[in-house]
Amino acid sequence: MLFKINFIVLITSLFCLTACQGQSKLQNMNHETKKSHPLICDIETGMCQTPEENSHTATQSNIKSSAKSLKLIYFTDPICSSCWGIEPQLRKLKLEYGDAIEIEYRMGGLLPDWNYNSGGISKPADVAHHWDEVSIHYDMPIDGDLWLEDPLDSSYPPSIAFKAAQLQDKEKAYWFMREIREMVFLKKKNIAKWKHLATAAKNVGLDVEQLKMDYEGNAKKLFEEDLHTAQSFGVRGFPTVFIQDDAGNQEMVYGARPYALYEAAILTLHPDIEKSEYNKNWQTLFLKYPSLTAKEFSVLSGVPRVESEKVLDGLSNEGTLEKLSTKNGAVWINKKQ
Repeated sequence: MLFKINFIVLITSLFCLTACQGQSKLQNMNHETKKSHPLICDIETGMCQTPEENSHTATQSNIKSSAKSLKLIYFTDPICSSCWGIEPQLRKLKLEYGDAIEIEYRMGGLLPDWNYNSGGISKPADVAHHWDEVSIHYDMPIDGDLWLEDPLDSSYPPSIAFKAAQLQDKEKAYWFMREIREMVFLKKKNIAKWKHLATAAKNVGLDVEQLKMDYEGNAKKLFEEDLHTAQSFGVRGFPTVFIQDDAGNQEMVYGARPYALYEAAILTLHPDIEKSEYNKNWQTLFLKYPSLTAKEFSVLSGVPRVESEKVLDGLSNEGTLEKLSTKNGAVWINKKQ
């Protein structure tokens, strides 16, 4: 028991140190933040900043708690490159703590339109090189050529579509988000266009006609509610994660952070939480997650990153997995799903 307490103290100290350092850097860069474009994510802090700042501070949530021990409220955006960067961490959290935590996705509205020109960004083509750099930094495949070939005018349409998907089925909405992210980051698809959103919905088993009705109706109001919620929480960029217990206690992890910091926040609120053991072989992982990048497979399986791609390539060469390659990496897909 003493060892467990010491471990929690050590990890919590690491979490606080990193978070405080990041907070200091954000404050020192305040004048620069006002000039930066939302699609130019700060690699050092792991944040994609919103265009507007607000003075609200993070407070206790008015969101109702769930039956599970903890709620993880995740403020994100479909085209947030730093959010794509933490997919491995979130997927591992679901495997190890999914029985005790509920992850709630909230949309933040990263790119309203292109009227906000700053930080050397005045047109979509200016984002292309940045996305290629972010891909290398997070070791997650992102093809910045999207912004040269078929750029988005706004991230609001896919955000509203996600809220429409949630109205149908929360689990399918999660897979819908993954589908549209693979579309935009790997396949260079403009997910602001309805045809791509409809294809993604069909691929994950959503009712496309119902999605269209909700997309044009109630989902817009739900998206606006998410924007207001983000403001009330003082969210300045994405990803931002709030972890809450039933007593109203709260921990925050902002930016793309290592897995240990998300785990530390959970243990701070619930030191006795039980971690689930899961099967780390490739067959089980690809049944749980039908598509995995090399970084995700490495994080979930424990296979060293340098070896993970060799393992996945071997499976694709024998026809077990399908490999979708981009100029900045690949994703492997379970063909049997």
